[in-house]
Amino acid sequence: MPSAKKPQREGPKKAQPQVRPRIVIKFRDEVNLPYHKGAERVLNELGLAPWKNIVEAAPDATLEPVFVSVPGERVRELVNTARQRTSSYRPRNFFSFFALAATPGSDLQAVLRELRSWGIVENAYIDRGPSTPPAVNAGDDPRSAYQGYLSAAPIGIDAHYAWLWPGGDGEDRRFVDLEYGWLFEHEDLAAQDITLISGENTSYVEFHGTSVLGVVCGVDNTVGGVGITPNLESIRVVSEMRDGGIFSTADAVLDAVAVMAPGDVLLIESQYSDEGPEQVGFLPRDTQSDVFAAVSLATALGIVVVEAAGNGGNDLDAYTLEGVGRIFDPASDVFRDSGAIMVGAATSLTPHERTNSSNYGARIDCYAWGENIDSATSYADGVTDNYDPSFGGTSGASAIIAGAALAIQGIGHSSGLFMMSPGQMRSLFRNPDLGTPSANPAVDRIGPMPNLEAILNAHFHTQPDIYIRDFPGDEGDPHDGAISASPDIILRQTEVADPVAEFGEGSPGENSITLGSTALAGQDNFVYVRVLNRAGFAPTFDVTATIYWSPPATLVSPYLWEPVGSVVILTVPGSDVLTVSDAITWPAASIPESGHYCFVGLVGNEQDPAPNPTDFNDFDTYRLYIRNNNNVTWRNFNVESNEPNEGDFRAMKFLAPGANDRTRRFCLEVLAKLPRGSRLQVEAPLALLQAMQAASPWTIVDGDRGRVPINPHGRHRLGCAYFPPKHAFPLRLLVHVPEEFRGHRYDVAVRQLYEAEEVGRVTWRLVPAALA
Repeated sequence: MPSAKKPQREGPKKAQPQVRPRIVIKFRDEVNLPYHKGAERVLNELGLAPWKNIVEAAPDATLEPVFVSVPGERVRELVNTARQRTSSYRPRNFFSFFALAATPGSDLQAVLRELRSWGIVENAYIDRGPSTPPAVNAGDDPRSAYQGYLSAAPIGIDAHYAWLWPGGDGEDRRFVDLEYGWLFEHEDLAAQDITLISGENTSYVEFHGTSVLGVVCGVDNTVGGVGITPNLESIRVVSEMRDGGIFSTADAVLDAVAVMAPGDVLLIESQYSDEGPEQVGFLPRDTQSDVFAAVSLATALGIVVVEAAGNGGNDLDAYTLEGVGRIFDPASDVFRDSGAIMVGAATSLTPHERTNSSNYGARIDCYAWGENIDSATSYADGVTDNYDPSFGGTSGASAIIAGAALAIQGIGHSSGLFMMSPGQMRSLFRNPDLGTPSANPAVDRIGPMPNLEAILNAHFHTQPDIYIRDFPGDEGDPHDGAISASPDIILRQTEVADPVAEFGEGSPGENSITLGSTALAGQDNFVYVRVLNRAGFAPTFDVTATIYWSPPATLVSPYLWEPVGSVVILTVPGSDVLTVSDAITWPAASIPESGHYCFVGLVGNEQDPAPNPTDFNDFDTYRLYIRNNNNVTWRNFNVESNEPNEGDFRAMKFLAPGANDRTRRFCLEVLAKLPRGSRLQVEAPLALLQAMQAASPWTIVDGDRGRVPINPHGRHRLGCAYFPPKHAFPLRLLVHVPEEFRGHRYDVAVRQLYEAEEVGRVTWRLVPAALA
């Protein structure tokens, strides 16, 4: 496993790397070739493509996997984790990326033309190996103020202000730099215990990586300069020069991702040399499909990726990837966005003008200095005290942005609030109100330069993270716990004189889930909502809580929701203070009958908006959002008397709904902890029982319904079946508790599962009649 690799500390080899060009091939996702060297034999055997045409142009050509450093099982694990964490993530088939290796003298252009003509090939391009890193050494330019990029806006990013905050120096944060050419022994880096994840530490352009690390994490040691975040917990590097003389940015990204965690920062200090018909020059590494797939996985896993935009001087909006289209133009049908923060470069003097070499366009998120950056370097082997006063280009700019991201993550971690997701971080850096504009934004088109003072004041003082709990111990993080027993939606049949005293912060009922669940027909009922704000040290304002109701159901599908009403909570303090709303009146005319109901709650304001029910037309989006986001919850918890109300049984109605988009396979399980002598049955339509092939024998009642006996102790799988979309099966749970045990309380639940994951449940607490 990559995490078990022995850290490497050797210095760089002073030589420009020599690698053989390869053609990277992205087969269509549905093409399943064995992921090992020599997979071309399967192409021949299955007649998928005329490999003989390749051999004519490259006699010794063979296919070999692109992603070789991370075992396939680990890749699948990372992809599954990313899908659970980020509902919008659409993974590529990593095992469809191959490289075609050929001996010198092969006609790669002819091979490329042939590959692009195959219907099973999605994309193919030549990767000629390392190109000049995205730096511009402008030694003849006048030097600006010493490390002026650390200064306050509009000159720099104001790292000095970040250092006033706990964690603003990067304390306890983790960073990975992807490129090559590091001199770990440099006097500004030696104390950092930098380790090499994998690959060969070969130098290029005067130890380019040394200068990058100096900008990001140079030691505050009274010599040389100081990095933006000098006190990082972990500094690792990964080289594009892979073992065996192969050059692969994509494999290096994936190998780094396999040992990184959400909130870490990965800096890609590399650019792609396009030698297509238009000869556009240097481009972002996202241009390559294999790199794009690996970076997309990283950001879906919560890793903040900072990527140099490249020094080609190109309008990325107009760039056309051969055979694909305008991949960097948001208006294009083939626009693709990996989630990386893409960085342009500008002059050091104000107003900051885009440098001539920097790429530009709508895909560029932000900029930083691209010249006159003073940082560590080395001009000869073994020399550990050299400095370059003119480091720059999009390399220097992206290093500055990576330092800014690490400072923000450090402050978020140190404050005990939360760290930014990749999307949140990029949103901050793109926000023109939180940064310094370039000299002519409409022409420069490189976004703003982040202003850490503005960002920190806006986010950590007032930026809210409003949430409503799924269960009493919920702290607002994604979790695997209950999602249908929220304590924070409280139904009362009469208005409460002092709701804060009754169930607010510090009250006896602040964590109770039994504060009221029964609606009384023929009169107004009242719903109270409790919310918390875990981000920021100051209150947030104008938080709207919206409540919907549905019949009790194992899956509270959006098509069942009916509005109850909304209430605005004028002030919600920071630091997780439980705050109670005024009453939402549920009008008598809207209550169909007395009984128990499921309630869905959405909370948010302009700064932390709540979702809209129309966002949940896709079931996968819905279930992942409910599980992983903290401003939506539901309460499907009912308090019932344990006295019989139908023969010997207490009968409780509920629905088992299908999804809202298409037919899907669901399973139903019953969970019970009842005393000895108890009896338990599920009554359901015969059609459902037959489809689920319920294991227990059932008895027919009312002609088209059946009752299945259930073990009253433990967990019982009723069965699995395909549920039609927007169809809810009516069921009843029938419970008999022996009379001698009815003075105690018991819990029984029915839960619905999808692909082995619980997507909802109905829980009943059976209590003595006097307490119901």
